[in-house]
Amino acid sequence: MPLKKGDTAPDFTLKNQKTENVTLSSFKGRNVVLLFFPFANTSVCTEEMCTMRDSYNQYEKLDAQVLAVSVDSPFTLKMWADHNKLNFPVLSDFNKEVSPKYDAFYEVFAPGKLDFKGVSKRAAFVIDGAGKIKYAEYCPTPGDQPNYSEIKKALE
Repeated sequence: MPLKKGDTAPDFTLKNQKTENVTLSSFKGRNVVLLFFPFANTSVCTEEMCTMRDSYNQYEKLDAQVLAVSVDSPFTLKMWADHNKLNFPVLSDFNKEVSPKYDAFYEVFAPGKLDFKGVSKRAAFVIDGAGKIKYAEYCPTPGDQPNYSEIKKALE
């Protein structure tokens, strides 16, 4: 069931692009912008993450930590993050444990075309310092990007 404003954000620990553990609850007391995306090295995902990179200072001023999650391996994410100079943690949900908890998960991605099983949906959440969801957005298609203005508004 999709998460909504007011729900408690499910806690998790995932490996970042440096294979270090990152735990959501370790950001208690701070806002978190949590972004799920389908695949590294694809045009829309790269555009989304580079948009976040380029506006990272704005999120820092709003006391927000940006975290991004996909089912790619941490090794793929490291190459991609380094290449694009991403300045925030990119987390690997390789074992597909966290994306389903956020209902940000395709059982089958691009059915009849690619038929990839278990891929993160594009979704965005703003989580406050107490671990409550202040904003939740599930993008209708993988080609859509989240509403950056609404994300920022939820942080103000």
